[in-house]
Amino acid sequence: MPIDAAILRARRDRASAGARAAGIGALLISPGSDLAYLSGHRIHGSERLTCLVLDADGAATLVVPELEAPRARTAAPGLAVRTWGETDDPVALVAALVPKAGALALDDRMWAAFVLRLEAALGGRRFVTSSAVVADLRMRKDPSEIEALRAVAHGADRAYATLRELTFTGRRERDISAEIGDLLRDEGHDEVGFAIVASGPNGASPHHDSGDRVVVPGDAVVLDFGGVQGWYCSDITRTVHAGAAVDAEVRRVHDVVLRAQEAGYRAARAGVEAASVDAAARAAIADAGYGAYFIHRLGHGIGLDGHEHPYLVSGNAERLEPGMAFSIEPGIYLPGRFGVRIEDIAFIDAHGVAEPLNQADRSLASVG
Repeated sequence: MPIDAAILRARRDRASAGARAAGIGALLISPGSDLAYLSGHRIHGSERLTCLVLDADGAATLVVPELEAPRARTAAPGLAVRTWGETDDPVALVAALVPKAGALALDDRMWAAFVLRLEAALGGRRFVTSSAVVADLRMRKDPSEIEALRAVAHGADRAYATLRELTFTGRRERDISAEIGDLLRDEGHDEVGFAIVASGPNGASPHHDSGDRVVVPGDAVVLDFGGVQGWYCSDITRTVHAGAAVDAEVRRVHDVVLRAQEAGYRAARAGVEAASVDAAARAAIADAGYGAYFIHRLGHGIGLDGHEHPYLVSGNAERLEPGMAFSIEPGIYLPGRFGVRIEDIAFIDAHGVAEPLNQADRSLASVG
Protein backbone atom coordinates (compact mmCIF):
# COMPACT_ATOMS: atom_id res chain seq x y z
CA MET A 1 0.00 0.00 0.00
CA PRO A 2 1.88 3.12 -1.18
CA ILE A 3 2.17 5.78 1.51
CA ASP A 4 3.25 9.33 0.78
CA ALA A 5 6.94 9.84 1.63
CA ALA A 6 6.13 13.03 3.55
CA ILE A 7 3.73 11.13 5.81
CA LEU A 8 6.39 8.52 6.51
CA ARG A 9 9.00 11.17 7.28
CA ALA A 10 6.61 12.89 9.67
CA ARG A 11 5.95 9.61 11.45
CA ARG A 12 9.68 8.94 11.81
CA ASP A 13 10.24 12.48 13.08
CA ARG A 14 7.60 11.95 15.77
CA ALA A 15 9.13 8.60 16.68
CA SER A 16 12.59 10.17 16.99
CA ALA A 17 11.18 12.92 19.21
CA GLY A 18 9.51 10.29 21.38
CA ALA A 19 12.79 8.41 21.63
CA ARG A 20 14.66 11.55 22.72
CA ALA A 21 12.06 12.28 25.38
CA ALA A 22 12.41 8.73 26.71
CA GLY A 23 16.21 8.71 26.76
CA ILE A 24 16.35 6.19 23.92
CA GLY A 25 19.26 6.39 21.51
CA ALA A 26 17.66 4.41 18.68
CA LEU A 27 14.69 2.32 17.69
CA LEU A 28 15.49 -1.02 16.05
CA ILE A 29 12.38 -2.07 14.14
CA SER A 30 12.03 -5.50 12.54
CA PRO A 31 9.38 -6.77 10.07
CA GLY A 32 5.82 -6.17 11.17
CA SER A 33 3.33 -3.37 11.48
CA ASP A 34 5.71 -0.90 13.16
CA LEU A 35 8.10 -1.24 10.23
CA ALA A 36 5.25 -0.70 7.77
CA TYR A 37 4.03 2.32 9.73
CA LEU A 38 7.44 4.00 9.86
CA SER A 39 8.95 3.01 6.51
CA GLY A 40 6.18 1.91 4.13
CA HIS A 41 7.95 -1.45 3.76
CA ARG A 42 5.84 -4.47 4.71
CA ILE A 43 7.54 -7.85 4.68
CA HIS A 44 7.27 -11.08 6.62
CA GLY A 45 9.99 -11.80 9.16
CA SER A 46 12.48 -14.51 8.31
CA GLU A 47 15.89 -15.85 9.26
CA ARG A 48 17.35 -13.01 7.16
CA LEU A 49 17.51 -9.86 9.30
CA THR A 50 15.62 -6.79 8.17
CA CYS A 51 15.87 -3.84 10.57
CA LEU A 52 15.07 -0.15 10.50
CA VAL A 53 17.58 1.78 12.61
CA LEU A 54 15.95 5.07 13.59
CA ASP A 55 18.02 7.16 15.97
CA ALA A 56 16.89 9.90 18.30
CA ASP A 57 18.36 12.59 16.03
CA GLY A 58 16.18 11.48 13.12
CA ALA A 59 18.71 9.52 11.05
CA ALA A 60 17.02 6.47 9.54
CA THR A 61 18.55 3.50 7.73
CA LEU A 62 16.78 0.38 6.55
CA VAL A 63 19.05 -2.67 6.69
CA VAL A 64 17.87 -5.43 4.35
CA PRO A 65 19.17 -8.63 2.74
CA GLU A 66 20.59 -7.87 -0.69
CA LEU A 67 17.91 -9.92 -2.45
CA GLU A 68 15.21 -7.74 -0.84
CA ALA A 69 16.80 -4.41 -1.75
CA PRO A 70 14.78 -3.69 -4.94
CA ARG A 71 11.49 -4.16 -3.14
CA ALA A 72 12.63 -2.15 -0.11
CA ARG A 73 13.76 0.81 -2.22
CA THR A 74 10.43 0.89 -4.02
CA ALA A 75 8.35 0.57 -0.85
CA ALA A 76 10.36 2.98 1.32
CA PRO A 77 10.85 6.14 -0.75
CA GLY A 78 13.45 8.59 0.51
CA LEU A 79 14.82 6.18 3.09
CA ALA A 80 18.50 5.17 3.13
CA VAL A 81 18.88 1.46 2.44
CA ARG A 82 21.91 -0.61 3.43
CA THR A 83 22.22 -4.17 2.19
CA TRP A 84 24.05 -7.27 3.33
CA GLY A 85 25.02 -10.38 1.39
CA GLU A 86 24.41 -14.00 2.31
CA THR A 87 27.83 -14.40 3.95
CA ASP A 88 27.85 -11.03 5.73
CA ASP A 89 26.96 -10.38 9.38
CA PRO A 90 23.79 -8.23 9.42
CA VAL A 91 23.90 -7.82 13.19
CA ALA A 92 27.33 -6.20 12.92
CA LEU A 93 25.95 -3.82 10.29
CA VAL A 94 23.04 -2.83 12.54
CA ALA A 95 25.36 -2.45 15.54
CA ALA A 96 27.62 -0.10 13.55
CA LEU A 97 24.64 2.18 12.83
CA VAL A 98 23.55 2.47 16.46
CA PRO A 99 24.50 5.71 18.26
CA LYS A 100 26.83 5.45 21.22
CA ALA A 101 24.48 6.90 23.84
CA GLY A 102 21.04 6.01 25.10
CA ALA A 103 19.00 2.88 25.56
CA LEU A 104 18.07 0.79 22.54
CA ALA A 105 14.40 0.09 21.86
CA LEU A 106 13.91 -3.24 20.13
CA ASP A 107 10.78 -4.13 18.22
CA ASP A 108 8.39 -5.99 20.52
CA ARG A 109 8.14 -8.80 17.97
CA MET A 110 11.78 -9.10 16.98
CA TRP A 111 12.89 -12.73 16.88
CA ALA A 112 14.71 -13.85 20.01
CA ALA A 113 17.57 -15.09 17.81
CA PHE A 114 18.26 -11.50 16.69
CA VAL A 115 17.69 -10.00 20.14
CA LEU A 116 20.31 -12.28 21.68
CA ARG A 117 22.83 -11.52 18.95
CA LEU A 118 22.26 -7.79 19.30
CA GLU A 119 22.73 -8.05 23.06
CA ALA A 120 26.02 -9.85 22.48
CA ALA A 121 27.20 -7.29 19.90
CA LEU A 122 26.13 -4.29 22.01
CA GLY A 123 27.07 -5.52 25.45
CA GLY A 124 26.36 -3.16 28.30
CA ARG A 125 23.57 -1.26 26.56
CA ARG A 126 20.13 -1.06 28.13
CA PHE A 127 17.38 -2.61 26.03
CA VAL A 128 13.69 -1.66 26.15
CA THR A 129 10.70 -2.37 23.92
CA SER A 130 9.89 -0.05 21.02
CA SER A 131 6.18 -0.01 21.87
CA ALA A 132 7.01 2.50 24.59
CA VAL A 133 7.38 4.98 21.71
CA VAL A 134 5.64 3.59 18.63
CA ALA A 135 2.40 2.35 20.21
CA ASP A 136 1.70 5.87 21.41
CA LEU A 137 1.95 7.14 17.82
CA ARG A 138 -0.03 4.36 16.19
CA MET A 139 -2.94 4.75 18.63
CA ARG A 140 -3.78 8.14 17.11
CA LYS A 141 -4.92 7.47 13.57
CA ASP A 142 -4.68 10.19 10.94
CA PRO A 143 -7.65 10.87 8.63
CA SER A 144 -6.32 8.55 5.91
CA GLU A 145 -6.07 5.71 8.41
CA ILE A 146 -9.61 6.28 9.64
CA GLU A 147 -10.86 6.16 6.05
CA ALA A 148 -8.96 2.91 5.49
CA LEU A 149 -10.60 1.46 8.60
CA ARG A 150 -13.99 2.72 7.45
CA ALA A 151 -13.58 1.08 4.04
CA VAL A 152 -12.62 -2.31 5.43
CA ALA A 153 -15.36 -2.14 8.07
CA HIS A 154 -17.97 -1.45 5.42
CA GLY A 155 -16.71 -4.43 3.43
CA ALA A 156 -17.29 -6.61 6.50
CA ASP A 157 -20.75 -5.06 6.89
CA ARG A 158 -21.66 -5.99 3.32
CA ALA A 159 -20.38 -9.53 3.85
CA TYR A 160 -22.63 -9.87 6.90
CA ALA A 161 -25.66 -8.54 5.02
CA THR A 162 -25.21 -11.33 2.47
CA LEU A 163 -24.37 -13.90 5.14
CA ARG A 164 -27.63 -13.48 7.02
CA GLU A 165 -29.55 -14.40 3.87
CA LEU A 166 -27.82 -17.78 3.59
CA THR A 167 -28.91 -21.14 4.95
CA PHE A 168 -27.31 -22.16 8.25
CA THR A 169 -29.44 -25.08 9.40
CA GLY A 170 -28.03 -28.47 8.48
CA ARG A 171 -24.57 -27.12 7.64
CA ARG A 172 -21.27 -27.56 9.47
CA GLU A 173 -19.68 -24.58 11.20
CA ARG A 174 -16.49 -25.00 9.16
CA ASP A 175 -18.40 -24.80 5.87
CA ILE A 176 -20.15 -21.58 6.89
CA SER A 177 -16.77 -20.23 8.02
CA ALA A 178 -15.27 -20.92 4.61
CA GLU A 179 -18.18 -19.12 2.97
CA ILE A 180 -17.60 -16.08 5.19
CA GLY A 181 -14.03 -15.96 3.90
CA ASP A 182 -15.29 -15.96 0.32
CA LEU A 183 -17.74 -13.17 1.11
CA LEU A 184 -15.01 -11.00 2.67
CA ARG A 185 -12.83 -11.41 -0.42
CA ASP A 186 -15.79 -10.59 -2.64
CA GLU A 187 -16.23 -7.37 -0.67
CA GLY A 188 -12.66 -6.21 -1.16
CA HIS A 189 -10.62 -7.86 1.59
CA ASP A 190 -7.08 -8.81 0.56
CA GLU A 191 -6.76 -11.35 3.36
CA VAL A 192 -9.11 -13.21 5.66
CA GLY A 193 -7.80 -13.30 9.20
CA PHE A 194 -10.47 -15.38 10.94
CA ALA A 195 -14.09 -16.45 10.59
CA ILE A 196 -15.50 -17.88 13.82
CA VAL A 197 -18.79 -19.72 13.55
CA ALA A 198 -19.80 -20.89 17.05
CA SER A 199 -23.20 -22.59 17.18
CA GLY A 200 -25.28 -23.62 20.19
CA PRO A 201 -23.08 -24.56 23.17
CA ASN A 202 -19.95 -23.73 21.17
CA GLY A 203 -20.98 -20.08 21.39
CA ALA A 204 -19.99 -20.12 25.06
CA SER A 205 -16.33 -20.29 23.93
CA PRO A 206 -15.42 -16.75 22.80
CA HIS A 207 -12.66 -17.90 20.44
CA HIS A 208 -14.21 -21.17 19.32
CA ASP A 209 -12.44 -22.97 16.48
CA SER A 210 -15.17 -23.59 13.88
CA GLY A 211 -15.60 -27.33 13.55
CA ASP A 212 -17.86 -30.14 12.40
CA ARG A 213 -20.88 -29.37 14.55
CA VAL A 214 -23.99 -29.04 12.40
CA VAL A 215 -26.25 -26.07 13.05
CA VAL A 216 -29.72 -27.12 14.17
CA PRO A 217 -32.96 -25.14 14.58
CA GLY A 218 -32.95 -23.23 17.85
CA ASP A 219 -29.19 -22.58 17.88
CA ALA A 220 -27.80 -19.16 18.69
CA VAL A 221 -24.79 -18.73 16.39
CA VAL A 222 -21.95 -16.31 17.13
CA LEU A 223 -20.27 -14.99 13.96
CA ASP A 224 -16.96 -13.20 14.52
CA PHE A 225 -14.90 -12.46 11.43
CA GLY A 226 -12.42 -10.05 9.94
CA GLY A 227 -9.42 -9.56 7.72
CA VAL A 228 -7.29 -6.99 5.96
CA GLN A 229 -7.81 -4.54 3.12
CA GLY A 230 -5.10 -2.08 2.17
CA TRP A 231 -3.12 -3.09 5.30
CA TYR A 232 -5.93 -2.11 7.71
CA CYS A 233 -8.05 -4.58 9.66
CA SER A 234 -11.73 -5.34 10.09
CA ASP A 235 -13.34 -7.12 13.04
CA ILE A 236 -17.08 -7.57 13.49
CA THR A 237 -19.29 -9.90 15.53
CA ARG A 238 -22.98 -10.55 15.24
CA THR A 239 -25.13 -13.24 16.83
CA VAL A 240 -27.92 -14.82 14.78
CA HIS A 241 -30.55 -17.45 15.52
CA ALA A 242 -31.22 -20.56 13.43
CA GLY A 243 -34.94 -20.79 12.76
CA ALA A 244 -37.84 -18.46 13.43
CA ALA A 245 -38.67 -19.61 16.97
CA VAL A 246 -36.27 -17.73 19.24
CA ASP A 247 -35.66 -19.00 22.77
CA ALA A 248 -36.78 -16.42 25.32
CA GLU A 249 -33.46 -16.39 27.19
CA VAL A 250 -31.44 -16.07 23.99
CA ARG A 251 -33.47 -12.98 23.15
CA ARG A 252 -33.11 -11.64 26.69
CA VAL A 253 -29.35 -12.14 26.70
CA HIS A 254 -29.02 -10.55 23.27
CA ASP A 255 -30.95 -7.52 24.50
CA VAL A 256 -28.63 -7.23 27.52
CA VAL A 257 -25.51 -7.42 25.34
CA LEU A 258 -26.89 -4.80 22.98
CA ARG A 259 -27.63 -2.48 25.94
CA ALA A 260 -24.11 -3.05 27.21
CA GLN A 261 -22.64 -2.10 23.86
CA GLU A 262 -24.75 1.07 23.81
CA ALA A 263 -23.47 1.88 27.31
CA GLY A 264 -19.94 1.45 26.00
CA TYR A 265 -20.61 3.83 23.14
CA ARG A 266 -22.01 6.46 25.49
CA ALA A 267 -19.02 6.14 27.82
CA ALA A 268 -16.37 6.26 25.09
CA ARG A 269 -15.44 9.93 24.88
CA ALA A 270 -12.26 11.94 24.59
CA GLY A 271 -10.60 12.41 27.96
CA VAL A 272 -12.07 9.38 29.74
CA GLU A 273 -9.98 6.46 30.93
CA ALA A 274 -10.17 3.31 28.81
CA ALA A 275 -11.08 1.36 31.95
CA SER A 276 -14.21 3.45 32.48
CA VAL A 277 -15.63 2.40 29.11
CA ASP A 278 -15.18 -1.25 30.04
CA ALA A 279 -16.80 -0.53 33.41
CA ALA A 280 -19.86 1.10 31.86
CA ALA A 281 -20.61 -1.87 29.60
CA ARG A 282 -19.81 -4.35 32.35
CA ALA A 283 -22.23 -2.65 34.74
CA ALA A 284 -25.09 -3.10 32.27
CA ILE A 285 -24.41 -6.83 32.12
CA ALA A 286 -23.93 -7.17 35.87
CA ASP A 287 -27.18 -5.30 36.57
CA ALA A 288 -29.02 -7.87 34.45
CA GLY A 289 -27.57 -10.73 36.51
CA TYR A 290 -25.04 -11.99 33.98
CA GLY A 291 -21.87 -10.34 35.30
CA ALA A 292 -20.06 -13.64 35.92
CA TYR A 293 -20.49 -14.57 32.25
CA PHE A 294 -18.77 -11.55 30.67
CA ILE A 295 -15.28 -13.04 30.77
CA HIS A 296 -13.12 -10.77 28.61
CA ARG A 297 -12.24 -7.10 28.20
CA LEU A 298 -14.65 -4.83 26.37
CA GLY A 299 -12.37 -3.99 23.47
CA HIS A 300 -9.02 -3.63 21.78
CA GLY A 301 -7.45 -1.08 19.50
CA ILE A 302 -7.30 -1.84 15.78
CA GLY A 303 -5.40 -0.55 12.78
CA LEU A 304 -2.46 -2.16 11.03
CA ASP A 305 -2.89 -4.98 13.56
CA GLY A 306 -6.16 -6.59 14.55
CA HIS A 307 -5.26 -6.11 18.22
CA GLU A 308 -3.25 -3.07 19.29
CA HIS A 309 -3.44 -0.20 21.77
CA PRO A 310 -5.60 1.11 23.35
CA TYR A 311 -7.24 -1.73 25.28
CA LEU A 312 -10.62 -1.13 26.92
CA VAL A 313 -9.99 -3.14 30.05
CA SER A 314 -10.17 -2.71 33.81
CA GLY A 315 -7.05 -1.05 35.17
CA ASN A 316 -6.08 0.77 31.96
CA ALA A 317 -5.82 4.46 32.85
CA GLU A 318 -4.95 5.57 29.31
CA ARG A 319 -7.25 8.39 28.27
CA LEU A 320 -9.06 8.22 24.98
CA GLU A 321 -8.21 10.84 22.36
CA PRO A 322 -9.51 11.79 18.92
CA GLY A 323 -8.21 9.38 16.30
CA MET A 324 -8.14 6.34 18.56
CA ALA A 325 -9.94 3.34 17.02
CA PHE A 326 -11.09 0.29 18.96
CA SER A 327 -13.67 -2.47 19.21
CA ILE A 328 -16.67 -2.37 21.53
CA GLU A 329 -17.59 -6.02 22.02
CA PRO A 330 -19.48 -7.09 25.13
CA GLY A 331 -20.52 -10.72 25.42
CA ILE A 332 -22.30 -13.21 27.65
CA TYR A 333 -21.26 -16.87 27.62
CA LEU A 334 -23.40 -19.50 29.34
CA PRO A 335 -21.37 -22.74 29.56
CA GLY A 336 -22.95 -25.72 27.86
CA ARG A 337 -25.81 -23.60 26.48
CA PHE A 338 -25.00 -20.65 24.19
CA GLY A 339 -23.19 -17.36 23.86
CA VAL A 340 -23.95 -13.90 22.52
CA ARG A 341 -21.46 -11.25 21.42
CA ILE A 342 -21.94 -8.03 19.45
CA GLU A 343 -18.86 -6.20 18.17
CA ASP A 344 -18.30 -3.03 16.19
CA ILE A 345 -15.26 -0.93 15.44
CA ALA A 346 -15.52 2.71 16.53
CA PHE A 347 -13.21 5.71 16.76
CA ILE A 348 -13.12 8.93 18.73
CA ASP A 349 -14.03 11.64 16.25
CA ALA A 350 -13.13 15.33 16.14
CA HIS A 351 -16.04 16.10 18.48
CA GLY A 352 -14.67 13.70 21.08
CA VAL A 353 -17.41 11.05 20.81
CA ALA A 354 -17.34 7.46 19.64
CA GLU A 355 -18.40 7.13 16.01
CA PRO A 356 -19.14 3.61 14.75
CA LEU A 357 -17.35 2.44 11.64
CA ASN A 358 -19.50 -0.68 11.31
CA GLN A 359 -23.07 -0.06 10.22
CA ALA A 360 -24.41 -3.64 9.99
CA ASP A 361 -27.75 -4.47 11.62
CA ARG A 362 -27.23 -5.46 15.25
CA SER A 363 -30.61 -7.05 15.84
CA LEU A 364 -30.99 -10.77 16.57
CA ALA A 365 -31.54 -11.97 13.00
CA SER A 366 -33.23 -15.28 12.30
CA VAL A 367 -31.52 -17.32 9.59
CA GLY A 368 -32.64 -20.37 7.67
